[in-house]
Amino acid sequence: MAIDPETGELVEPDVRLQTALALRNVAAILAAAGCGLAQVVKTTVFMADLSDFGAMNEVYAKAFGDHAPARATFEVSALPGGALVEIDAVAVIPAEG
Repeated sequence: MAIDPETGELVEPDVRLQTALALRNVAAILAAAGCGLAQVVKTTVFMADLSDFGAMNEVYAKAFGDHAPARATFEVSALPGGALVEIDAVAVIPAEG
């Protein structure tokens, strides 16, 4: 989700900002595991309103660049804290050695 790691608060209700921060948070988690967005093989995007898909997709596509993991996107009745978007990612962590 688009939780600011410094404040613990949800950022303002703008789907582009929330998508960007959600993806930065995913990237930070992946970095702590020794990988990055390039290792993501699948995402699930939950949206409060699918009419915002185009705006979310612009930010999402820019973050992933040429890498295109499998994706499922769903509209849900509500997200925690009134969020507009939540992104779940599955990544393959490179083997050690």
